[in-house]
Amino acid sequence: MPLTKAIIVPGNGAGDVERCNWYGWAKKQINKIPDMTCLLRNMPDPVTARESIWLPFMQEELQCDEETVIIGHSSGAAAAMRYAETHKVFGLILVGAYTSDLGDENERESGYFSRPWEWEQMRRNVGHIVQFGSTDDPFLPWKEQQAVAEGLGAELHKYTERGHFQNTQFPELIDAVRKLRTAA
Repeated sequence: MPLTKAIIVPGNGAGDVERCNWYGWAKKQINKIPDMTCLLRNMPDPVTARESIWLPFMQEELQCDEETVIIGHSSGAAAAMRYAETHKVFGLILVGAYTSDLGDENERESGYFSRPWEWEQMRRNVGHIVQFGSTDDPFLPWKEQQAVAEGLGAELHKYTERGHFQNTQFPELIDAVRKLRTAA
């Protein structure tokens, strides 16, 4: 199936996602790619980002499917990975992905980290996996980001000065979407 849709799943606590980090900018850039549509919505339960709320929203409201690349940032990356355990999607682009609750109560309450990751199942359900990570991320240890890349066999883009990718533009992300579009 061709890649026709990108869905940006933001990190928790993003507030108005159109004006947060690179999300709104990326949506505009992706919508300029011929035959592509990008969706970006304020998520329900935006602070705790519970799996039990976000995954049904991704399926029913955002309609993530086999023609979709899910672009997940931070807790949105955790949601994208859990979604891919049980749903086929065209691709994942993970930004600031991690594997544990990091000892944080809010992360623990989200539900994403209560069981082992099903890496093999995700690889079966996803055609293309790209990951962006930075060794200077103030929230995520590099070893957790590396564990995601290894578990998924992701095409890893490793940086040393991007922190948690909270800048207002992210041209490398748009390049990755364009590359996936041509791979379709």
